[in-house]
Amino acid sequence: MNTSIQFQPFSGFTADAIVFAAAEGTPPSTGVSSIDLWAAKLYQSGEFTGKPYEIAILHQPTALAASRAVLIGAGKAEKLDSSSIRRLGGAVVRSLKAKSMANIAFVVDQSLQNPDYVQALAEGAVAGDFEPDEHKTKKDSKHIESFVLLANNGPSTLAEAFRAGAVIGEAQNFARALVNEPGNLLTPLKLAERARLMAESQGLVCDILDEDRMTQLGMGSLLAVSQGSAEPPALIVIEYKPADPKPGVHLGLIGKGVTFDTGGISIKPSENMEKMKYDMAGGAAVIGAMMAIAQLKPNVTVTAFIPTVENMPSSKAVKPGDIVKSLAGKTVEILNTDAEGRLILIDAITYAKSLGVNCMVDSATLTGAISIALGAVNVGAFSNDEIWQNQVLSAAKAAGEKMWPMPMDDDYKELLKSAFADMPNIGSRGAGSITAALFLKEWVEDTPWVHLDIAGTAWIDDGKPFLSKGPTGISLRTFVALAQSLA
Repeated sequence: MNTSIQFQPFSGFTADAIVFAAAEGTPPSTGVSSIDLWAAKLYQSGEFTGKPYEIAILHQPTALAASRAVLIGAGKAEKLDSSSIRRLGGAVVRSLKAKSMANIAFVVDQSLQNPDYVQALAEGAVAGDFEPDEHKTKKDSKHIESFVLLANNGPSTLAEAFRAGAVIGEAQNFARALVNEPGNLLTPLKLAERARLMAESQGLVCDILDEDRMTQLGMGSLLAVSQGSAEPPALIVIEYKPADPKPGVHLGLIGKGVTFDTGGISIKPSENMEKMKYDMAGGAAVIGAMMAIAQLKPNVTVTAFIPTVENMPSSKAVKPGDIVKSLAGKTVEILNTDAEGRLILIDAITYAKSLGVNCMVDSATLTGAISIALGAVNVGAFSNDEIWQNQVLSAAKAAGEKMWPMPMDDDYKELLKSAFADMPNIGSRGAGSITAALFLKEWVEDTPWVHLDIAGTAWIDDGKPFLSKGPTGISLRTFVALAQSLA
């Protein structure tokens, strides 16, 4: 899909559809009497109310060069914000693509002409165009050829905002495509290769630590997870360093990259196990964020760390009761091999600190418990530093990603005790997402850190009006907004 913003009137613009956002209860005022009269009659009859994502179509409008005039419901005007506008952009693309409209122009009237809104529209439209049909031999022939924002008399700053939104939307789709790949086609080494190719294309430095290097370094926790698989592990490191970086700030982004998770010896139930290809969604979000950061060029050093493994049961697999030594020298008693994400993350966290990272965020499909607590609406956010957590949550809010701070009280540490090693890899049945975060905290120590448990939000089973079924790319936009805010 080609995307652009143009600063010209909509009446003479040729397209399959000229789209107007229409607020709930109030007909839009387009300045074209025939369109305004049509809209007013729709509202008066109740055929169209302006509720989110409603569609009304006028064919062959006499006052327009376009083939159709389209109203899309934007919801209550007082609730309009970047998040709702982002969804609106996605809904426009998905709705009109389904109706075989290939060339779409969206009118950005004065109420929408601010950079945040324009960026959100671009992000939503690009993300809305994604379909999870890469491996279908017969794809739907319906597609969008062009999506144009028409911002007549708008400020020139809107052009850069639109570019940023398109860049972030494309990066989000890149991450979603990675998550959508099945385990047989995206092994740890293939994920590392995809990351390397992305880094090369964006002028980033990429280092892939193989099994031998990790063994020499002493990453016993990460390697314990991978030992049951015939597929070798990797630790992907991607560095972005601007020409004149802000002093004293080195942001680390860490993403869990389990390309397929059977649970290992503590094997998962067979029902829905096919979704466990999504267990590298945190790693994909980090890789995609680096793709966007490289193009948007914030003035801050950012290094990404993606430990990637396959968790399989075999005669060589790690067993419940085994004790392993992490890169930091601390020992872990493995009580459940399905709590593997935290085992690979702690060695990545220690390695990140050794490279000078002084503030970090990790994203991981870590626990089923977070879905019980927060459902599929909010990401669970855990932190050892309130100021840093507030900065990350502010970036999430700006990016339109819902996150909720979770408790990290020392009382919960009582649930994490081992008589045989420094730490067990799981606590009791209760507070599972909290004890997982507290486990990670033992390796983070005093470095400002936020852990994002995205297990409930990284995948949607049913498509939305603005987003297809499957991977969501959650946390990517927050990472980009965070890097920009630090700069």
